[in-house]
Amino acid sequence: MAKDLWLPKGYDLPDGSKIRSLLYSGEEWQIFDTSGPNHILLTRAEVMRKWHDCGFLYENLFAEVSVGTQSFRSLSSHKKYALTPVENSKSPESKVDALAFAFALKDSRKVSEDASFHDAVYVEQYSRLLPTWTMTARVEDEVVLGTWISGGVLISTASFRRLTKLTGWLAVGDLTEIVEAAGLGVPADAGLMAKHKPAAQAKTATKDAMPKQAVAPEQPPSPKEPTEAKIFRLPGRAKLEAFFNEHVIDIIFNAEKYQALGIDFPSAIVLHGPPGCGKTFAVERLIEFIDWPSYSIDSGSVGSPYIHETSKKIAEVFDKAIVGAPSVIVIDEMESLLSDRRSGSLSGLHHVEEVAEFLRRIPEAIKNKVLIIAMTNMIEMIDPAILRRGRFDHIIEVGMPSREEQASLVDSLLSKLPKADKINMDRVIDALTGRALSDLAFVIREAARLTAKAGRTKVDQESIEAALDSLPKNQEKKSRRLGFIRDE
Repeated sequence: MAKDLWLPKGYDLPDGSKIRSLLYSGEEWQIFDTSGPNHILLTRAEVMRKWHDCGFLYENLFAEVSVGTQSFRSLSSHKKYALTPVENSKSPESKVDALAFAFALKDSRKVSEDASFHDAVYVEQYSRLLPTWTMTARVEDEVVLGTWISGGVLISTASFRRLTKLTGWLAVGDLTEIVEAAGLGVPADAGLMAKHKPAAQAKTATKDAMPKQAVAPEQPPSPKEPTEAKIFRLPGRAKLEAFFNEHVIDIIFNAEKYQALGIDFPSAIVLHGPPGCGKTFAVERLIEFIDWPSYSIDSGSVGSPYIHETSKKIAEVFDKAIVGAPSVIVIDEMESLLSDRRSGSLSGLHHVEEVAEFLRRIPEAIKNKVLIIAMTNMIEMIDPAILRRGRFDHIIEVGMPSREEQASLVDSLLSKLPKADKINMDRVIDALTGRALSDLAFVIREAARLTAKAGRTKVDQESIEAALDSLPKNQEKKSRRLGFIRDE
């Protein structure tokens, strides 16, 4: 939520209603509840004009709203229709709601072939997903729809069998209809799957029937044995790539040979290192590769000022992951939840209870085929009981990328784009060596944007130079350990 409201509570709107409260917000938009029959989407004039110019919604649907010297554009939507950010990802309440979103996705894709809708605002009344063009990586429509239907689990509709298990309130035939309504494909055996799955119960009944302490299936589904070796690729991080292949991928996709020797599942992992070193990028690529539903735990999603509430939310995430296993739990900024109980930085039984919840649930989750990956910038703050063997067996330091690793990632990112024949790669690598991987990804993305803005069709040296110039010049390059090591 934004701290600054663009419209104050009680503000008089043109239709005679008043602003009640802020529901959602982004960098360029806010959604408000009103005293009337409508919710309103408030945005800046330049964003509204871009939606108009691209053909998403016409300008005459928006009213002008002014506060002091600031001017905004507002779009009204009746409260019986959804008006919400796609990233909010609350599971739809019915098949009708899910179909409405699918149709909006399909209709919006007809308007733009290039926009990514993962950060869009969903306007059900006009069957539109309004892109906000944030500087985040593009997400395919299959993942946008799968994440929406499942209520926030990062999953593609291409993983149809797994999606059916996460949407038990939908019959397979209904799920097939929803995916096809979005203009996306379903597997050839979807009809066969429907014959073996009973008709869906009402969603509310499914929720009511869910036990407080979720119990994993007696035989959790395991990934199919591949016909050939599964090799995970992580451009720019060769050593981290090798670690994931040895300690995660091989164990997952060649489970039989490991189980014969008593190794049932990969151990939990901690990645630690300075901000921008590529921890999050690596984890996201790994999750995409193994194609399991993922669940996130961080202070923003589970933190609460109320006693017992944080540990309760932590338990709920573990329960969901166990029921949806095999799956992944990502613990981000783990120092905010798992700092040393003796340090005094967080005091009282509240914090002790939260750490104890993790201590209890991590081994249980691993036994039930939940891969645990945690990330932190401050490994020295973590409670020693969390880091001991049996909970996190692998403590991996991820340093800032070396010159060779930067070159590998630049080459990988540029290979996906049309580019000019003559680009001085040494100049690019020299400028980026010592910087965060996020800076590197930004430069390539910004170069592509500048190329499109200039009306050119290939990324060239001029665009890359301009993108490099947009990076801060006063960043001090520090000597850091390269690659990663394992703590003993």
